[in-house]
Amino acid sequence: MSNDNNQQRVTLPLLATLIATSYSVQANETESGVKSSVERIAVTGSRIQRQDMETASPVTVIDSVAIKAEGHNSVEEILQSQPAMAGMSIGSTTNNGSNGRATVNLRGMGVNRTLVLLNGRRMVNSGAGADSSVDLNTIPVALIKRVEILKDGASAVYGSDAIAGVVNIITKDDFDGLSLEVSGDTTASSHHVDNQTKGQGFDGQNINLSGLYGFNSESGNITLGASYQERKGIRLSDRTWVAPGASSFIPGGSISGSGSDADGNPTNRTLVPDFDDQGNFIGYRDRDPANDVYDYNPDTWLQTPSKQYSFFANSNHSLGSNLQLQTDLLYTKRKSFQRMAPQPASVELDVCKADGSNAGRCVDLTGMGIGANERGQVTYKRRMTDVGPRIYEQDIDTLRASAALSGMLDMGSGYDWEVSYTYGRNDAKSYVHNSVNAKHMAESIYNNQQHWFNGGPLSQSVIDDVSFTERNSGGNQMHIASAVISGDLFDTDAGAVGFASGIEYRHESGFFTPDAVIQRGEGTAAQQDATKGDYNVASGYVEVSAPITEALTGEFAIRHDHYNTFGGATTWKAGLTYEASDSLMFRSVAATGFRAPSVAELYGGGSGSYEYLTDPWGRAQDSQILVRRVSDPNLKPEKSRSFTLGTVFSPQSIDGLSFTLDYWQFDVTDAIARLDVQAGLDACYKGDQNACDIHQIGPDGDLRKLTNPLTNVGEQNTKGIDFNTQYTFTKNNVDWSINNDLTRLLEFKQDGKEYTGTIGQTYGAFAKYKNNFRVTARLEDWSFNYSNRFIGEMTDFNSGDTVGSIMYHNISASWYATDSIVANFGIKNLTDELPRHVSNGNTGGTVPEVYNTIGRQIFAGVNITF
Repeated sequence: MSNDNNQQRVTLPLLATLIATSYSVQANETESGVKSSVERIAVTGSRIQRQDMETASPVTVIDSVAIKAEGHNSVEEILQSQPAMAGMSIGSTTNNGSNGRATVNLRGMGVNRTLVLLNGRRMVNSGAGADSSVDLNTIPVALIKRVEILKDGASAVYGSDAIAGVVNIITKDDFDGLSLEVSGDTTASSHHVDNQTKGQGFDGQNINLSGLYGFNSESGNITLGASYQERKGIRLSDRTWVAPGASSFIPGGSISGSGSDADGNPTNRTLVPDFDDQGNFIGYRDRDPANDVYDYNPDTWLQTPSKQYSFFANSNHSLGSNLQLQTDLLYTKRKSFQRMAPQPASVELDVCKADGSNAGRCVDLTGMGIGANERGQVTYKRRMTDVGPRIYEQDIDTLRASAALSGMLDMGSGYDWEVSYTYGRNDAKSYVHNSVNAKHMAESIYNNQQHWFNGGPLSQSVIDDVSFTERNSGGNQMHIASAVISGDLFDTDAGAVGFASGIEYRHESGFFTPDAVIQRGEGTAAQQDATKGDYNVASGYVEVSAPITEALTGEFAIRHDHYNTFGGATTWKAGLTYEASDSLMFRSVAATGFRAPSVAELYGGGSGSYEYLTDPWGRAQDSQILVRRVSDPNLKPEKSRSFTLGTVFSPQSIDGLSFTLDYWQFDVTDAIARLDVQAGLDACYKGDQNACDIHQIGPDGDLRKLTNPLTNVGEQNTKGIDFNTQYTFTKNNVDWSINNDLTRLLEFKQDGKEYTGTIGQTYGAFAKYKNNFRVTARLEDWSFNYSNRFIGEMTDFNSGDTVGSIMYHNISASWYATDSIVANFGIKNLTDELPRHVSNGNTGGTVPEVYNTIGRQIFAGVNITF
């Protein structure tokens, strides 16, 4: 490291934002980073062009070297491993309801409160249709140059969605030559079940193939890239730690209605078919809750399979007269699958009346010892194993293209300008194979009562009559036109005052059209209405970076966004950085933010969701209860305030050592969120009529219309501390890099409920302590890495039990065989840690969005450059 004073003044802020917050930068890369920082660059969190990386906001940078060393296969894996992530983000191990998507949840504040950028510009929301967040699967890891994570509110710079922060994914550019890469991994878990033998086996393979080609010309550079990714599936029953499932929906079917107990008192009764020792049907008996259950695990994915095909292009050309044209294009096709147990079909059947008035459309209960309920019906439930497991399939195309023309105005000290247009489109077709038509099922039972009620297999003609493939379509579209001018306004004794000012217009639309059977409410799956809508927003903003003294710099921004849906929103940011010495810097930012309601939140059709709930009336026979979710076109934007205060210390006496300590706090009001259904059930049960009305709970706990609306009455409060230590040095010809990232969560409250230090099956984890440690040693042609990831002890939100802490260990090595051949290999989750048990866990008795559920993995890859 240079001893030049000017170099030292650049080094400190660079450590603050590029080194001390990044576990990825090697010692040799640090030096090149200092050298390049004297150029004018844009930093995530600001549009002002700067001569160094100094900002008041904390930024974490993860480069492609670290991504390869950790063996990450997806952007989801990269981000989910960061201590700043909390709550729940869906991904490769989310089977139920994911539709193959992957999301990011910074600070646990919600996936739609983290803004995702691609090369500094918005990425289109993507998924099955009318989505509220970006599907990270659309961005292949092979094409990533680095990932920048801004851990501060940034609505005053970027507008809506940047409440919790910003993830900016930078793709490779300015490449000259040809690069080919192949990589893959497989599990090697001691908890694998391979047919008869426990304790060994390999599954869940990932395959990644990619190529990068670029060439320079007199005017600029064109870089092209392509990648193919394939992920194999893993079933829940492939792991020894997964206990058998126990659903009351059984293959032989059950009938529930009114009956009497041993003393002749009225009670609810459920009957199942009864058989003799030879398997012959002999009548009916009361269902045994302990034994008359179905294990749904063999048909359920623990890791979902998928295939992705991506193409990327990036160009940068000089057009003369200080004009520069920059374009980028990304296209990804995703084919993904989820698999669940055969449909748990439930239908309400009319019971034949004594006067015969409903003959032909009723069931005869004569001699069965069961009667109709108060509605004159019985409930018939059957696990439709004859039809087969439910196969969810997505075929999704996502395109994102951007073009920017930039130049310089020969005025004053010279001003940079840029006009750009960004287009994004997402088209999706999704299917649910082996679905069941409830209307046809009821009609079939009326016409073939004994065939359904005797517990035997269904005939092929009946299967063909009641089954169908659910076909859905959806999409999202985005148009953005923007213009910005930036430069130095004037000079002061302390330095130049920089600014950036711009305007922007954005139009977003989305739709989702469920299968006609589902829209009519004729499926045994939840009814769902169509979604379709759009909105537009016009914005203007100004940023100023003003040196107050040689050591103190102020950063200020204000932005106004006007929506055609709810009106206007104005946000601001004020930040300070103070360099007390060449070794010590203080920084702080106060900001306001907002999030506009999305298309789905404004115009989303009502939909059903089977949620894990406890029925206080004790009438529900399953822990999963159908809840109808509804939207509201009159929703207002969320509002937020954020505050960060930190320090960066890089002692001159120890070259390469730095510390950062940042306190952060976020407060969200008017939060758009669904109410706590469990709290509503409990309140209604205790006599709160308002709770009964909001959730549409009927008399005596009738949950057939149970509803959960979106509202603007929510609030969210969270605060914590980030502490980072980075030390790079050389000893005995070995280059060492040591990095430790600690996040201490001090508080997370939502709607007045305390979640700090808890974990739950529906909202994920809010551990008080999360820590990442990494050490790298580089010796000549070899680089060795060890890392661990720690998740602290938590309390099970539902049971109150203690959920123990866990630490994952990873090792890897890189061999730089030649200047053009690099091989990477390693082991993730070296000690094959088991996921922690969580009561009512959403998959296998745990929360796979928090813990590693697939076990130890071995990975390897090689890159060849020509």
